[in-house]
Amino acid sequence: MEREFGLGRVLEPKGVFPPIAWRLDTDRKIRRGEARIRLELINIEWDSFQQICSSSGYAEDKIRARIFDIVEKRGKLQNPFTRSGGVLMGTVEEVSPDFDAGVAIQPGDRIYCLTSLTSLPLHIDEITEIDFDYGQIRCSGYGIIFETSPVYRPHRLLNLSDKAMLAAFDESGSIYGSYIAAQEQDCRTVAILGNNLHTMLLYAASMREAIGPEYQVIGIVDDYYNDNISREEIVRVLTPLIKEIHFVNFSEPVKTYETLKQDLKIRSPIDMVIVTDDIAGTETMAVELVKNRGAIYFTSFDSNYNIAALCAEALGKMVISYAFDQFIDGFLDFSRQILYVLAPKLEEIDGMYRSYSGSRHQVQSRAKSRAVENAGRDDGFIYQDIVTRNMVEDVLNIAHYDCNVIIQGETGVGKEKVLELIHQNSERCAKPCVRINCATIQENLAESEFFGYESGAFTGAQAGGKAGYFEAANEGILFLDEIGTLSMNMQSKLLRVLQENQFYRVGGTKQISVNVRVICANNVPLRQLVDQGKFREDLYYRLNICTIEVPPLRERRADILVMAEFFVEKCNKRYGTAKELSPGALNRLYDYYWPGNVRELENVVHRLVISTRGNVIGDEDVDALLNESAYGDLVRSIRKTYDRNDRLDFHQIMEQQEKRLIEYALKKEKTTRKAADLLGLPQTTLARKKLKYGL
Repeated sequence: MEREFGLGRVLEPKGVFPPIAWRLDTDRKIRRGEARIRLELINIEWDSFQQICSSSGYAEDKIRARIFDIVEKRGKLQNPFTRSGGVLMGTVEEVSPDFDAGVAIQPGDRIYCLTSLTSLPLHIDEITEIDFDYGQIRCSGYGIIFETSPVYRPHRLLNLSDKAMLAAFDESGSIYGSYIAAQEQDCRTVAILGNNLHTMLLYAASMREAIGPEYQVIGIVDDYYNDNISREEIVRVLTPLIKEIHFVNFSEPVKTYETLKQDLKIRSPIDMVIVTDDIAGTETMAVELVKNRGAIYFTSFDSNYNIAALCAEALGKMVISYAFDQFIDGFLDFSRQILYVLAPKLEEIDGMYRSYSGSRHQVQSRAKSRAVENAGRDDGFIYQDIVTRNMVEDVLNIAHYDCNVIIQGETGVGKEKVLELIHQNSERCAKPCVRINCATIQENLAESEFFGYESGAFTGAQAGGKAGYFEAANEGILFLDEIGTLSMNMQSKLLRVLQENQFYRVGGTKQISVNVRVICANNVPLRQLVDQGKFREDLYYRLNICTIEVPPLRERRADILVMAEFFVEKCNKRYGTAKELSPGALNRLYDYYWPGNVRELENVVHRLVISTRGNVIGDEDVDALLNESAYGDLVRSIRKTYDRNDRLDFHQIMEQQEKRLIEYALKKEKTTRKAADLLGLPQTTLARKKLKYGL
């Protein structure tokens, strides 16, 4: 009989493996081939932890809320942006009688479970501590493990803290993989790139085991992340396992490499480079450092592997790339061996982390708080329709290319949600995302708002001057909503900044340089405004490197169902209610036209939850509200169009609505024949009305 791996716990979608599933069943009652673990400590995969911290501004309450949100929605700890999880440590509470994991466990045993938390049902009751150095949370709750889940019971002779042990075991499969790769390539000199000191030590120990006494390991450390620990202390804890240590800025890999190659004391060709963290720039530096026909080992499956391949091709280098592989036979024994050797050093690092924990991350939190001040906090993108799925895949692809983007779509379709997806998945995810609604900026203040001003630049200027939007967004993203409302004069000044990445503050004489990714949005297609002479064509082409069309809700109707239920649940949490939509109510919502798109859907659901007296929202409740909304929207539109106060002209109203319907059908179907079929009209009738209304 095959061993249990959790297929029966998959709720959505049915028939897929647990790591791929959107949601798992967290029922605490164990089934055949399962065991329940009382949670004590979770090591979150490092890239995932960094993304959660960044999007939460390093504020502990927001980090807790974000982790709770992920686990509650998915029934497991799997960050939707990095798609990674972590590993857990806890105490066995209950084991099914037929549980056969290859290691005998029983209630009361403390264990480390080395299966990724992307595969295990998880329920968290409380998070009592967040450790920023290890990327761990101390928590209560439970997890369900399966027969295929590798487990390790702590050895009494291995005197290491739980935090250091769990962090090491989370890397164990990849560490062993690097050992095998170094032997296959007959390596002698290896460079390790990263920012986690304990992780770098683990890979250095692996290289010593693979190569022998003649091994040469160069450590290249991210200077930014470790800028609150003295370099002397870092060198002390990494030596002698790492022979030579350099501190660099990974964000400027080409410039940094030119300096680094002059400073290297070890002159032997670098046979292999190990990239231990998914930091932008490490992949480029790895390609520059490694010899021709050398190897690059990526320890994270969410690394910029493809960028490294392109860089190698550009340099004319043949590079052998190794990808992270969690399950390699023998990795657990190898990890234990490494831990016995490294125990004193890992405890030394653990003590150093503790000595800095009080001040280090407070400083880091303050430094990053402004960077995420304008960034999205709710990064969930709810969808089910294949149209939206294809769009999201395009967005995630575009996010990795640091180019300007135009997001187009009707009001309320979710353009800012697309912005959040781009920001969280781009190399600028830890930098500012400054959001500006151009329609709210007064023309006479636009230049000072965008570029800032010096003291005394004009009457009423602040004494110390003021930074503008471009300076606030430096190294990050500047989002310009309703960019089409900017004057032609302001458009020309914006074009100049995009071309030169430099500008002067109002009243200033010093040229300021910035590095900003501009993403803009507009309800009316910018190409249409260009054709109308309302938008500069040269600015349009500067911005239009990539265009993302966000389809209206009526063109992705499968999303209506999942979004409606999501909004109901959101309201239930807010008001402490237990409302739900009946099948008939969902059908009514599905069939509605939704001129206001997602924003209108959320508003309607919110009103339904409040106005419905029972717990079940029925189709009649939806009908009443939608008819009321439709009437109100129609009257407001008509009054705006005809500028009437009390009396309305019936024939004018009907003609206007007829024109809108025909205009929509022609836009959607592209041809008069298909548009006529959509409206149930003869093609000749539609053609005649099209001519009548000048469409």
